[in-house]
Amino acid sequence: MDYKTFTAVPYGPMLGAEILDIDLTSPLSSESEAELKQAFLEYQVLFFRDQKISFDDHARIAGLFGPLGTHVGKKTISKPTDHPAVRRFHADETSKKVSGDVWHSDQSCAAVPPMASMLYIHTVPPMSGGDTMFASMYAAYDALSPRMKTYLEGLTAIHDGVPIFGEGTPATEHPIVVTHPETGRKLLFVNVAFTTRVVGLSEVESKHLLAFLFEHCAMPEWQIRFRWQPHSIAFWDNRCAHHRAIFDYWPHVRSGYRVQIEGTDKPRADLAPGNDTSDVAAE
Repeated sequence: MDYKTFTAVPYGPMLGAEILDIDLTSPLSSESEAELKQAFLEYQVLFFRDQKISFDDHARIAGLFGPLGTHVGKKTISKPTDHPAVRRFHADETSKKVSGDVWHSDQSCAAVPPMASMLYIHTVPPMSGGDTMFASMYAAYDALSPRMKTYLEGLTAIHDGVPIFGEGTPATEHPIVVTHPETGRKLLFVNVAFTTRVVGLSEVESKHLLAFLFEHCAMPEWQIRFRWQPHSIAFWDNRCAHHRAIFDYWPHVRSGYRVQIEGTDKPRADLAPGNDTSDVAAE
């Protein structure tokens, strides 16, 4: 759709748009807020360039979409800052790995996973490097055969955070096919970082079904690769888009900050758009 208060340039055929002619360091008009929310649902991930935002700007923009949240993991590479909602993501010559270097949906091990994340990178490696990849789980679901879609309906899988985030991190059962709570579109909700087994199948059956789904979700046909520049922002819908950080820049510095937006909806297969699921999320 056309937008009146900014320009949205599609980044790829399946997802993503670069948002131009907008200043995130200043409060947005109500019309611009509404259009930004629509673009977020339309494109699944939004990109912004040349936005030298402060911690308060970061929290203000993300806060337009919902309450700001905290990480469910007992251990994480990101570090706190002096702003309660903003965490630092930094890698340099001392880093042995980086957060999110496999395909995943943020903290899908939670009973109610985050709705979205907004990552701001102010320092990028020389000669590029440190790209972030995104993949549409709408497109991954749509590309399945009718028989596979029928088979997956009603199946659930365990998402376990302990192997990545340590003891005390939740493990939760979620449907494999879920419905986005705002768009009503179906999507695949499994990822190689957290999904460990399919409920009701034997170990061998679960292993091979998940192997197929992980490979399918990582197909290049529904991916884009975002090349960072200084003071860029990526803002993704964690409910329907996978992402992966590329650690190809050691020993150089890549540094920025991230804000997480709390989810309000427990992933459900039968969720109608706009339904109030607060009673489910509180279980």
